[in-house]
Amino acid sequence: MQRLLVKVRGPKEAIEAVQGGAHIIDAEYPASASGTTYPLNIFGIRRKIHQSGYLHIPISTNIGERPYDRALSCQAAVGAATSGADIVLFGIAELPLKAAAYLGDSIVRSVKRFHPDRQVMPVAYADTDMRRYFNPFEDGMELLQAIKADGLVIDIYNKLLGKGILDYCRPGDISSLASRCHVLKKQLWIAGFISRDDLYRLWPTGVDVAGVREAACARTKSGRPGDVRAEIVRTLADSIPR
Repeated sequence: MQRLLVKVRGPKEAIEAVQGGAHIIDAEYPASASGTTYPLNIFGIRRKIHQSGYLHIPISTNIGERPYDRALSCQAAVGAATSGADIVLFGIAELPLKAAAYLGDSIVRSVKRFHPDRQVMPVAYADTDMRRYFNPFEDGMELLQAIKADGLVIDIYNKLLGKGILDYCRPGDISSLASRCHVLKKQLWIAGFISRDDLYRLWPTGVDVAGVREAACARTKSGRPGDVRAEIVRTLADSIPR
């Protein structure tokens, strides 16, 4: 089953998202590249969702996009899982394959040691500048096999350019990578300024999860994205093929 992930800032938006049909709630601070948030925010989101009866909804979070210190990265990942994240994501910006594998192996093993039921996934970036270091479409499968992660997330690193994920890669590239992931029983997630129209192009690729933020938000009077709204999320969830 393909699933919709909605990035939220706090418990109030989380409830709006699940009421609209979101399958995964991503506890993040949307202004940063990977959206690192505070442990208490993760805990608060999880508690609110569970208190509202949505016990089956998993929580994901990202520990950051530039975790060069291996020990601190492992501590952050274990801390995120302890705070209530079911799925821990970690960015590998500006890290070539060998360095990404060295870091990723430590993070995966650390989380699985203390929380064996949690999923751990690296986030690779499709931006042209980031592909100089690590190209997810060429290096992604080797990384997954090396670190025994549960899947791979492809996102955009530079959020200031206003470009979406499909400005950097073609649906065919995503479809090919999704097929290779599924052969190994791994997941492929996609994110990066995904619009409702983009979802209709992405679901046929076989991607397991598509993550949204702005597409799930109401617009303020100035035209900027506001808060997540259930009725908008519902239109996005309805795009998933039945």
